[in-house]
Amino acid sequence: MTTNAASPDTTIAIIGGTGKLGAAIGRRLAQAGRKVILGSRAAESAVAKAEELGFGLTGMSNADAAAAGDVLIVTVPFAAQDATLAEIAPFAAGKIVCDTTVPLVPPKVMRVQMPAEGSAAVRAQQILGEGVTVVSGFHNVAAHKLATDDDIGCDVLVFGDDKAARSVIVELADAARLRGLHGGALVNSAAAEALTSVLIFMNKTYKVDGAGIRITGELIPLED
Repeated sequence: MTTNAASPDTTIAIIGGTGKLGAAIGRRLAQAGRKVILGSRAAESAVAKAEELGFGLTGMSNADAAAAGDVLIVTVPFAAQDATLAEIAPFAAGKIVCDTTVPLVPPKVMRVQMPAEGSAAVRAQQILGEGVTVVSGFHNVAAHKLATDDDIGCDVLVFGDDKAARSVIVELADAARLRGLHGGALVNSAAAEALTSVLIFMNKTYKVDGAGIRITGELIPLED
């Protein structure tokens, strides 16, 4: 896919969509009128979550969701990243896969601990291979806030080596009532992934209910 935005007919599959972040993203996109499938390791769990959330969401297994989706958003913990990506890899060729994984390693989640590849996003690209366009985003938004109808006032930095693919996820972040911003190449994802541990530390130190980020200044996009 090389378009600069997801069309209304684009099917978005949330892999790991019964988790807090996946369900929240799926709900917001469905509210915006997008076609959204929630995926889960167990299809019945995805069906139940979709029925609970409403807004026309459907549920199925991760593999079936990946096969049916045009754009895949992976929302699983770091410990589940390898197995989940391996499961959907046969269905991801030629598609955009947005990986939201943050390399948190319990119990020291307030300490930055990056994988050997440099970032979870680069790791995802290596697992999925060259035939898949990996983009990353949604690292620094609190899932419990995203699950509400409130205006969160949070920016979503989106990273990827393909600008058109980045643009698709930037637009989806906007549709979810956030502000999607281009953050540059996929390797830059390390900055947002690492920042999550900093934000968790700040939540505890300053008693913040889900700290996020907001880029200051007047942002004027460059013309292509």
